[in-house]
Amino acid sequence: MNDTSAVKDALRRQQIETPSWAYGNSGTRFKVFAQPGVPRTPREKIDDAAQVHRFTGVAPSVAIHIPWDRVDDYAALAAHAKERGVRIGAVNTNVFQDDDYMLGSVTNPDPAVRRKALDQLLEAVDIMDATGSRDLKLWFSDGTNYPGQDDIRDRQDRMAEALAAVYERLGDDQRFLLEYKLFEPAFYTTDLPDWGTSYAHCLKLGPKAQVVVDTGHHAPGTNIEFIVAFLLREGKLGGFDFNSRFYADDDLMVGAADPFQLFRIMYEVMRGGGYDVETGVAFMLDQCHNIEPKIQGQIRSVMNVQEATAKALLLDADALRSAQRSGDVLEANAVFMDAYNTDVRPLLAELREEMGLHPDPVAAYKASGYYERITEERKDGQAAGWGA
Repeated sequence: MNDTSAVKDALRRQQIETPSWAYGNSGTRFKVFAQPGVPRTPREKIDDAAQVHRFTGVAPSVAIHIPWDRVDDYAALAAHAKERGVRIGAVNTNVFQDDDYMLGSVTNPDPAVRRKALDQLLEAVDIMDATGSRDLKLWFSDGTNYPGQDDIRDRQDRMAEALAAVYERLGDDQRFLLEYKLFEPAFYTTDLPDWGTSYAHCLKLGPKAQVVVDTGHHAPGTNIEFIVAFLLREGKLGGFDFNSRFYADDDLMVGAADPFQLFRIMYEVMRGGGYDVETGVAFMLDQCHNIEPKIQGQIRSVMNVQEATAKALLLDADALRSAQRSGDVLEANAVFMDAYNTDVRPLLAELREEMGLHPDPVAAYKASGYYERITEERKDGQAAGWGA
């Protein structure tokens, strides 16, 4: 896209969802460092998410996690979000923290445990009905640690049975996004270890089952942009969980470890029409801010995605295709690198001013006094978080 106005229009339409759990105390399995001013309730998480949208203009939804964000009245929670200028996005399920799930949730050899897990998944669909959410995010920690611990084929059958039951419960305008992860906490086999396994389950079920790509859930050296291109081509890319990794599932800020990889991914999204509303690709952050300030970290992450997107949109597609068709390897790579090396920060600053925003969202947030206010207001009570 060489037309700057067209690039701006595309960036103006971009929507990046932030996760409620990123605003609470979170971190690694070794230690969660508590921070002042973190939310105590789901409503306060939404309040903080609204600040990210206020200063970036492109983060209008917040994903929730059940049971971490359980409330008595989900319609009221959705109304609270609307009052704050945002909406409830994906509903994420948690079937990994109960003691019953030591040997798995929906793939557990005990049918009573499987039933409990399925009931939690179906409850999440009820919550979607109440909040008007489109997406149900499914991730399972299920797997085994030792050869012979359980039957691999049986576990796949149990997984398929549970997914089919959830699929049947979905409304016409709802879908589930099936996540995968190479390892952790299971180390010998993971029941959904890669995109191919998730794709196979989704393909069997139908159009309301889609794959979600968490950028931190792959083996070192995995070509994530190939996975994105393939799934988009097949109409099975439901969305992203954006974060960064150096070693494994580090959950660092998106674009921090390998910004070039993020650019390559966003180019394939553009190439495959993933920015078009009709494709339904959801762009969500999934990060655990252990040492950096929560809201500021989310704002910076949104900006990182915006920058990678802008570079992808500015790539000279005609020049690239010409070089590719003529077999000019170096010219094709040069076109690609020219786009990546473009400084898009002035363009984005200009766009924000056109949208009535401060050109520097981080500076605007820091000057707003919001952090100082919530630090004082939230001194008492139990801070939200998942502990470690």
